[in-house]
Order: sequence, then structure tokens, then C-alpha cells
Amino acid sequence: MKKMSIGARLTVWYLLIFAIAQAVFGFGMWFILRQNFRQIADEELRAQVEDLTKFLQAQKKNATVAKLQEEVSEAYIIEHSGDFLQIFDSEGNWIFRADALRQDALVAPDPASLNNSSFSDLQLTGRPFRFITGRIAVSGRVYTVQTGVPMDRMVRTLSLFRRYLFAFAPLLLLAAAAGGFWLSRRALSPVDSLTRAAASISGQNLNHRLDAPQTNDELQRLADTLNQMLARIENAFLRITQFTADASHELRTPISLIRAEAEIVLRTSRGEDEYRSALRHILLEAERTTSLVEELLSVARADSGGESLHLDLVDLGSLVKEAAGEWRQIVEGRGLQFKLRLPNGRVQISADRAAIRRVLGVLIDNAMKYTPAPGIITLELGEKNHSACLRVQDSGIGIATDDQRKVFDRFYRADKARNRESGGAGLGLSIAQWIVEQHHGTITLESTLGSGSIFSVSLPQFADDHTALLMSASQ
Repeated sequence: MKKMSIGARLTVWYLLIFAIAQAVFGFGMWFILRQNFRQIADEELRAQVEDLTKFLQAQKKNATVAKLQEEVSEAYIIEHSGDFLQIFDSEGNWIFRADALRQDALVAPDPASLNNSSFSDLQLTGRPFRFITGRIAVSGRVYTVQTGVPMDRMVRTLSLFRRYLFAFAPLLLLAAAAGGFWLSRRALSPVDSLTRAAASISGQNLNHRLDAPQTNDELQRLADTLNQMLARIENAFLRITQFTADASHELRTPISLIRAEAEIVLRTSRGEDEYRSALRHILLEAERTTSLVEELLSVARADSGGESLHLDLVDLGSLVKEAAGEWRQIVEGRGLQFKLRLPNGRVQISADRAAIRRVLGVLIDNAMKYTPAPGIITLELGEKNHSACLRVQDSGIGIATDDQRKVFDRFYRADKARNRESGGAGLGLSIAQWIVEQHHGTITLESTLGSGSIFSVSLPQFADDHTALLMSASQ
């Protein structure tokens, strides 16, 4: 079964709420009106009882029952207040009884059951009445009094009010339904515009944005949020496209060289030395291709969240010393000096040992490639503001200011003149930055063209961060 649209549901809910409100209001007003009518009738009845009390008090104390009957009859038989009045004393003698009450044989109440005045609704000759029943004590005598007022007009007014309610209720509901439908359409029209605009955006026009209504409400926040999401999607899409293009370009060269080398060797018969030389070239290109593929896989796993770190408490001084021992011979083999500076105490951090070694390798290799002999490469470990600080400084060619903002981008090479043998694929610094950020650290660059570069890595030092890092790395 197809669900109703949001507009239709809003209309139904609006109509339902309006109907409930209308019913509550109508019945509430009817009940309040009825209570007011009863209150008016009760006040009139109380006034009649007070007048009767004053009249009885004005009579002689030793007046006989016959005398009281005569006096009351003269006073009330021509008064409208006596039309529905009956009085009898404690001995059961009728002092006064209106003709209308004799005809309808209104039963007199038991005086013993009367403690306070009470009100009741009665029907006499098919007419509605409001009666009060009470006791009056005057001059040592106790009288039971009943008097009433007709409620015909009040009942007709209530009936007419109820009839108008039921007559106008459907019209009001129809008006409410039309108004609710119009309001829902008006309120949701910006949503329809956003939906159409969003449906028109594809991979070919991700730079398009939704028109956010300047209303400072939920719809504007929704449009702004969708635009921010589109910006993130566009950025990710561009990165994937650029990554695919760069990876294809980087892989095309070694594959082409391997193919060309093999085709040249296979064209004519050659000696053993020539075959060996060609195979060495092919092996070298295969090794470079393998290294590039591994770096590409690392980047892809990092983007997808599949690259995880195994954190443990690491003595960073010992790790730096081991890495320096491995790289010293390679650096010095290039005619460069290698210097190592370590603090006196231990520097411990929560880290992935292999990942930090990879960062050191990337930074030292990068410094070595861009530092001509005779030059100096310095690896330094220190502490600052409760953080472990790694610095790799070289005396190489340096990096221009415009290039410093891009060195951590994938496949970017600051020196476009570097060849494939020494320039790398431009992924090392990007991978190093990802590793440092996963350790909640920072990596920065200071460089002056022609005066060398300094890469600085800052990592949280305290073991208290160990649990937080483990949780972050596992996500």
C-alpha cells in the first residue's frame, strides 16, 4: 500500500487536531453555558427563599396555621415567584401549595432528610424546571420549602447552540482541510525545490549547490547541510578521480619500460651479458612497480578505513636510534653526513612501532633525495609541551613557498626535474601525514629555497592517551 505524502499527512494531522480542538471548544462552551444558566437559576431561587424567609419572619410568632395560610396565599398567589412554590411545617401542615404543583402531584420531601438546601432538575407537564429544596426556621417553627423556576428558554438556547455547533462544524472542518492543505503545500514547496535541485546533481556537475532559502529556519539548515555534504562528496570525488589518473600515470611508465625492454631483447639473438643486463633493468622496474603498488594500496586502505594501527607503549628514543642505524650507511653512501641527536631520558608514547618507523623512513629518504653531496641530514628527538618532537633537517635544495602547501598532496613532487630513480612517486609524505594524524599528532614543514628543509613531527607523549588512541585507531 502506497503511503501518503508528507503534505497529505500534515493535512490529515492538521484536520484531526483542528477537529479535536473544535470538539473540545464546542462541548466546553456548551457545558460552560449550561452551568451559567443553572447558576443564574440557582441565584434566583436563593433570592426567592430569602424573600420568603423575610416574609415569614414578619409574621406574628403566635400566628395559627390558618392565619399563615391566609397571609402566604394573599402574598404569593398573584406573584410569579409563587407559581411553583410549596411550603409545609414540621407537623405536615401545608402552608402554601401552588396549583401547578397540586396538578403534577410533586412529592414533598422528607424534612428529616434535609440538612442543607439542595438543587434538582425536574420535569413538570413536560417542561424542564430547576427546583430548590430547603428548611427555614422562624419563630420556633421549622418550614420545608420547595420553589422552582422554568428552564424552557435556557434549554431552547442550549439546544439552538448545539444545533449551530453541529451545523457549522462540517463547514469549519472543510475550511480547515483546505487551509491545512494550502499551508502544507506552502511549507513544503522549498523542500520540493531542494528535491528537484538535488535530483539534477550528478557526477558531472558536483560543483552545483542548492539554493538555500534565507529564512533562518530548519529548511535553511537542511539546505546548508546538504551543500556541505555536496562539498565533501565533490572533494572526495575529485580526490578519487585525481588518484585514479595519477596512479594510472605512475603505473604506465614502469610497465611501458618493462615491455619495451623485453621487446628489444626478443627481437634479435644476444649474448649472455646483454640478456643479464636487460633482466636487471626489468627486475629494477618490477621492484619499483611493486613499491609503488604497495604505496597505492596503503593509500587506498587509509581512505577506506581498512588501514589500522596496532598501538602500544613505545620507547621513541630506542626506535629513533634503530632507524638511524639502518639509514646511516645509506645516507653516507650518498656522500652525505648523518647526525643523530637524542635526549638523555626516555621518551615514551602510545604508537604503532612499525608505522612510526615508516614515517622516519619517509622523512629521511625524502631529505636524502633532495640533498646533494656534500650535505648534512640531522635526525633529532626532543620533548616540548608534553609532546615528543621529531625533526628531520637537511641542507638540500629547499622547497619554494608555493610548493610547501602541496608537498603532502598525493603524487606531488616539489622538484619537477627529479627523475624516476630519485624522485619517487610522490606518495611518501602523504602516507606519513596520515600516520601522524592517526596518532593525534601534527607534521609541519619549514623550508627556505636553497637552504634546506625541516620536517617536524609532534606526537602525544603521555601513556594516559593510550586508551583514547586505541579506541580511535579501532574505529
